[in-house]
Amino acid sequence: MALVTVRAMPSIPAPLLFPLQGARRRVLYVSLYEGLAIAIVTLTLLAFTREGLGSASGLAVGCSAIAVAWNLAFNALFEHWERRQPVRGRSTARRVAHAIGFEGGLVLWLVPFIAWWLQVSLWQALLMDLGLLLFFLVYTFAFTWVFDRLFGLPAAAA
Repeated sequence: MALVTVRAMPSIPAPLLFPLQGARRRVLYVSLYEGLAIAIVTLTLLAFTREGLGSASGLAVGCSAIAVAWNLAFNALFEHWERRQPVRGRSTARRVAHAIGFEGGLVLWLVPFIAWWLQVSLWQALLMDLGLLLFFLVYTFAFTWVFDRLFGLPAAAA
């Protein structure tokens, strides 16, 4: 009688799926992140404002362009900071700090742009951005976690 060994299916480590580092990793990250963001923001603006498709999508693309520039700058700075940390990896606390830092900085860029585009006050633009901000805090955290699972951690965090 042969003894059959059954092993539990191990979780697939992220680096084995699609390992990616450096500029190619950042470009893919930003492209996927912003592509989804444009679709979500356009649909949200259509649902909650009186803007037409052209204005809503124009605002979404403008916000995306600002977010891309901020994303590249912020992630480069964040990874520079990570490289100097004695503890490697991305804990939940580090991921929360990343999401809050990114979204907090983005608000400083987007609120004036939204106010200008929609011809509303900064206060009104901030209020309009709060719903998006709350959504994108969760979205940024979840997207980055999934991206890291698929493409591995950047060298600075590995």
